[in-house]
Amino acid sequence: MSQSTKIFISAGEASGEHYGTLLIPALRRLAPDAEFFGLGGQRMEALGFRRVVRAEDVAVMGITEVILHMPRIYGEYRRLKAAVTTENRAERPDVAVLIDFPDVNLSLAKHLKRAGVPVVYFVSPQLWAWKKYRIREVQRYVDRMLVIFPFEEGFYRERQVQASFVGHPLADLHLPTVSREEFARESGDDSSKDLDPSRQWIGLLPGSRMKEVRLNLPEMLRAASLLQSEGNHQFVLPLAPTLTEEQRAEVKAMLPASSHVTIASDARATLHHARASIVASGTATVEAALIGNPFVVVYRVSPLSYAVAKRVVDVPHVAMVNLIAGRREVPELIQGDFTAENVVSHLRPLLEEGPAREGMIASLRAISGMLKAEDNEGGESAIDRTARITMEVLNQSREES
Repeated sequence: MSQSTKIFISAGEASGEHYGTLLIPALRRLAPDAEFFGLGGQRMEALGFRRVVRAEDVAVMGITEVILHMPRIYGEYRRLKAAVTTENRAERPDVAVLIDFPDVNLSLAKHLKRAGVPVVYFVSPQLWAWKKYRIREVQRYVDRMLVIFPFEEGFYRERQVQASFVGHPLADLHLPTVSREEFARESGDDSSKDLDPSRQWIGLLPGSRMKEVRLNLPEMLRAASLLQSEGNHQFVLPLAPTLTEEQRAEVKAMLPASSHVTIASDARATLHHARASIVASGTATVEAALIGNPFVVVYRVSPLSYAVAKRVVDVPHVAMVNLIAGRREVPELIQGDFTAENVVSHLRPLLEEGPAREGMIASLRAISGMLKAEDNEGGESAIDRTARITMEVLNQSREES
């Protein structure tokens, strides 16, 4: 591979930056002399990625936050655009990989395509749920759409987009190896209870962003209080590493003095060792399914956001695991249905040996199998497959030019 090979990557959110960190070494194995640059995080930079724009400078969530930071965000976007539309062909990327983050990446795809740069989009924006009108941008400006959920491939192919299901990267991870005793020793702090490995643990996963935690955790704690009155349970609350110290302090202040809640740092280990869990809708539901932990899906947003979502979101289920299965395999308690009493009534059968628990474990095992690409060559991981297809797109572009 020529030393002049330049690969542009745009990963502006935490999950996308994680995938970018995995993708760079996989691409480097296929193109040892490739240069990587674009939008990314610190972990990508540590791998030799040249950050034209830092992910932490553009990953703003919420309408008010976006408006507040709009001048700076627009300035950073113009820097990205300049990096990919340069008239100096030697500086122009040979291929671009855009990871999720549709509000930025679909606009970048337009500029890349017009500059003659082939575009690979990894991790589809959820156009199938809402904003279906943006499919036109994908049709015009994306050469290959690489999706991580099996039903997405058909959605795009029906709309004349060349799409491939590469598998979900989380499906390639091994189960956590930390023992129950080690996890108990490593978890907790001065403000939370010590874990007892001999007791039954229940996971509380309120979401990775503080806004989600504020909306979901209080009702989860009410459910935990009701469950505690019925049995000898302990509760494990893993906090996302992206939360600041001030936000972590705010979470700790939410915990009642009499609660049996232990703060942890590893969500996957929590799911691995918990008897069952209460999980906010999002990536954690996929992790729970892959690990095989029975759970109830919950979610709450502001009344205004919910009213808007009801009008524009068009999906039969909220939880990704139910969308993958094509039916309601996991209980969904959303907005007004998300009450402590409802959570307890749905979770209680999953704590006991019996048909409900056994049936859900079997369903999660089937869903887990759906998250792996069937035609992987030589046991390729999702990341390896993404790297291979990216290089195929690059080489095809060179042959045509």
